[in-house]
Amino acid sequence: MSKSCCNHQHAAPIKAVSKAAPGQSEHHHDSHCCDNTTPVSCCSTPTPHEHASRDGNESPGDEEPPRGSCHDQACCSAPLSPAHDHKHEHEHEHDTPPADLLIAPVQGNSRHSWQVLGMDCPSCARKIETAVSRVSGVQQARVLFATEKLVVDLAPGLSPDPVTAAVLAAGFQLKGESADKQAAGRKQASQQPLQGNLFGNFLGKYWQPLSLAGLMLVAALVPKEFGQPLFTLATLWGLWPISRKAWALTKSGSPFAIETLMTVAAVGALFLGETAEAAMVLLLFMLGEHLEAYAAGRARAGVTALMALVPDKALRIRTTAEGEVREEVAADELRPGDIIEIAPGARLPADARLLDELGAFDESALTGESIPVERRQGDKVPAGSLAADRVLRLEVVSEPGNNAIDRILHLIEEAESQRAPIERFIDRFSRWYTPAMMLVALLVVLVPPLAFGQSWDEWIYRGLALLLIGCPCALVISTPAAVTSALAAATRQGALIKGGAALERLAHIDTVAFDKTGTLTLGKPQLTELVSLNGQPETELLALAAAIEQGSHHPLARAVVANATEQGMTLAEARDLRALPGMGVEGRINGELWQLLAPSRVATLNVEQQTRIASLERQGKTVVVLCQSSGDQALPVALLALRDQIRPEAAAALQELNRLGLNSIMLTGDNPRAAEAIATELGMGWRAGLLPEGKVEEIAKLASTRKVAMIGDGINDAPAMKRASIGIAMGGGTDVALETADAALTHNQLGGIAAMIRLSRAALANIHQNIALALGLKAIFLVTSLLGITGLWIAVLADTGATALVTANALRLLRKR
Repeated sequence: MSKSCCNHQHAAPIKAVSKAAPGQSEHHHDSHCCDNTTPVSCCSTPTPHEHASRDGNESPGDEEPPRGSCHDQACCSAPLSPAHDHKHEHEHEHDTPPADLLIAPVQGNSRHSWQVLGMDCPSCARKIETAVSRVSGVQQARVLFATEKLVVDLAPGLSPDPVTAAVLAAGFQLKGESADKQAAGRKQASQQPLQGNLFGNFLGKYWQPLSLAGLMLVAALVPKEFGQPLFTLATLWGLWPISRKAWALTKSGSPFAIETLMTVAAVGALFLGETAEAAMVLLLFMLGEHLEAYAAGRARAGVTALMALVPDKALRIRTTAEGEVREEVAADELRPGDIIEIAPGARLPADARLLDELGAFDESALTGESIPVERRQGDKVPAGSLAADRVLRLEVVSEPGNNAIDRILHLIEEAESQRAPIERFIDRFSRWYTPAMMLVALLVVLVPPLAFGQSWDEWIYRGLALLLIGCPCALVISTPAAVTSALAAATRQGALIKGGAALERLAHIDTVAFDKTGTLTLGKPQLTELVSLNGQPETELLALAAAIEQGSHHPLARAVVANATEQGMTLAEARDLRALPGMGVEGRINGELWQLLAPSRVATLNVEQQTRIASLERQGKTVVVLCQSSGDQALPVALLALRDQIRPEAAAALQELNRLGLNSIMLTGDNPRAAEAIATELGMGWRAGLLPEGKVEEIAKLASTRKVAMIGDGINDAPAMKRASIGIAMGGGTDVALETADAALTHNQLGGIAAMIRLSRAALANIHQNIALALGLKAIFLVTSLLGITGLWIAVLADTGATALVTANALRLLRKR
C-alpha cells in the first residue's frame, strides 16, 4: 500500500497506524501492474512526505494531498502513444538563467527604473543597455522593450544621474524614475484625447520625412542645374539628425548601428555625385523607422491598455460621528480595509471584496471573457473590472502596486526578460553580421580597383549598396516582433506566457500532465454519502467528523464542515488535533480519540466494508474512514464519500488537445479507483496515489522521452511544474503556483491550454518565416548589388521592404485565435 490518504495537515507529531516501518512502502505490483519504465499509468509508491507546518494548522503542501492507495489491483491507464527520445533540458533553464535575465538586486545595491522614450525596435533596447552598462557603478542594466522600462542596479551610494546622462547621450529620453510614476504617466497619456486636429498631429509626427520628401519633389521638378543642389540640401537635411544619433551611439558603445551605415552610405553617395539616390536612401530609412515605431506601438497596445484599466482616482467612504463621508482620493492612497464605491461603468482601482449581496462585473480586459461575471457577497474582484449594472460597495484587499493589473504587468516584464533561445541566437548573430558586412563592403570597394584596375566610382557605388544590404533591421526584429505580438495576443485571450523562451518550449510540447483537484475538477468536493458501520445515527457521525475537520483548509475538510453547517449542527470542540502525515488526522472529543483516515491506513476493515469502499471509489469518489481509537486499533464507525465535480469544459478541452496530437495524463494523490473513474470519463491516462515528490518523479520519467507541460493550481503542484518542460498555472491557483509557472490562464478555463499551444506553434512558424524572409531578401539583393544590377535606393528599399514584410507577418499573430 502506498503512503496515500486524505492528508489534512494539522501540524503535529506522527502517530503510526500502519504496520509498515517508517520510510517503507507496503505496495507491491501484481501481474497486472505496468512497468515503471513504460509511459503508462502505474500506481506509484512515493516515500513518506512530511510537510513542515506553516501556521500550526495546515501544511503548505496540502492543496491536493494523496488520498488513495493501490492494493493488489491493476492500476494502469491507457498507454500513451510513442514519442521520440530526447534529453530533458528544461531543468537547467530554470536553475541557470540566461545572461539577459533580469535577476534580483544584490543586497546593498539600489534599483532604479525609468520609462524610456524613443525606442522603435528591440535593437534600440540593446543600444541603451550597452550605453548604461558602460557607466561606472552599474551592476545590472536591462531594458524591457514591451513596457518601455529601463531597470538599473547601482552600487551602494551612487547617484542615478550618470545613468540618465548616458541614455540622453545615446539619443533617447527618460521619463520619471520609478515604475509607479511610469505607469501613472502612461495611463494619463493613454487616456488623453488627441490635441488639435488630425492633420496637425500627422504633421507633428511625420514632419521629418514629409519635409525631406517635399524638398526631393521640388528638386525633381526643377531643371537639373537647380535640382542637383536641392537634392544635396535634402540629403544634408535628412542626414543631420541621423548622423548626430550615429555619433552619439558610437560614443556610447554601439559603433555599428544602422544610423552609422546610413550615414556612411549617404555621404558616399554625395561623394560620387549621386545626390538623388543619397536623399532617397535617407527618405526610405526614415519611413522604415516610422514603420517599426508603428509595429512597436501595435505590439505594446495590450500593455498600454492594461495600464489604462486602473483609474487614478477612487471614491472612498469613511464613517464618522456625523455619518458617512465620501471623498475622492488618489488610487495609490487606498489601503486594505478601505471601503470604496463605484458607479456603473466605472472600473475598480484595486483588488476588492464585494460587500453588496450581488454584483455583475465585466472582467473581459483581464480574462478575455466578454460576458459579465456575477459576483456574490464576499467574492474577490480584481482591479480593472468594470461594474456592469449598479452602484456597488467593496472593501479594498490589495496594497498599492500589488493589485491584479500590477501582477500581470510584472509577469509581462518577467516574460520579456526571458528571451527565446532563437532570439538570443539572432541577437548574437546580428552583432557580428553588421561588422562583417562592413568589412565585405570595404573589400568590394578596394579589391577590384587595386587588384584588377576597375573603376573606383563603380565599385565604391557597389560597396555602398552592399553596405545598405548589411543593415540588420529586418533580421533583428524578425523574432522579437513575432514574440511580442504572440504574447500580446495571448494576454488578450486571457493567457500569460512568461517570455519567448516559454513560448518556444510550449510550441514543442507533446504531452500534457494535469493535476486533478482544482485543475480537471472544480476543487470544491461535496460530501455525497455517509455510511454508518455501527448503527450510530449518521447525523452524530457527521458532527464528529466535522468537529475534527474544523479549522482545516483542505478541500475535503471544508466539504465535511460545510455539509454539517448546512444541516444546522452545533459542532463540539475537538482537542489535541494533529496531522498524521500520509494517513489522515485525529483529535479528542469528550475525551475519546477519533481519527479520519484513508482506507489503506485502516487495518480493521472487514471484507464487506472493503467491498463497499471499492464500489464508492469506482464511482470516482474519495472515501475517508471515521474511526474510534481503542488502544492500538482504529475501529471503523463510518465511511464518508466525497466527489469533486469535473469542470464542464474539461472533456472538450482534452479532445482539442488530442486533435493537436498531444497526449494527456492525470497525476493525482487520490486513490486509484477514483482516479481511474475520472480519467476514464475524460478519456486520458492517469497516475494515482502521488505525493508532491511523487509527481516530480513521474514528470521526470515522462520528460526523459517527451516534452511535458504540467498544469496545476496548488502549492503542491509547484515542484512538478518546475520540473516539467513548461509549467502552466490555472488562474484560480495559489500565488506560489502562479510564480513558479511559465504560463498562466487568467480566465481559469481549460480550453485556453489548446489555444495557447496553437498560438505558440503559430508564433514559432512565424519566426521561421520572418528569418527566411529577412535572410532570403538580403541574399538576393546582395548578389544583384555585387553584379551592379541594383543601386543604392533599391538596396535600402529592399531592406525597408524586408522590415515591412517581417513586421506585417508578425502582426498577423495579433489576430490569432
